[in-house]
Amino acid sequence: MEDDMELGGNIRLSGFNVLQKPEVVVVKKIVGSYARKFSDNLQGYESLDLHLKEIHKTESSEKFELHAKLINQGKIITTEVTERNIFIAVDSALKKIEQQAF
Repeated sequence: MEDDMELGGNIRLSGFNVLQKPEVVVVKKIVGSYARKFSDNLQGYESLDLHLKEIHKTESSEKFELHAKLINQGKIITTEVTERNIFIAVDSALKKIEQQAF
């Protein structure tokens, strides 16, 4: 069973338990920054969910598949990103969500 992390009442991260603790801290800051932007600029902001999966893992490299979902006024906006760098994956996914939401 994957560990879910709740950040505030409306942000959920799942699958991030595969990361090192310092990586999780940076991911939380990136997600928190976008979530604040969403809640400040969207009238009906409800929640933000991110789900992480490791794919193609080898000893020296791995790829991350990240699914992001924003719920705003009952409307669901989703995106998916596959990337080697977890920070780029999170930022890219949330930028795509942002472009669709605004």
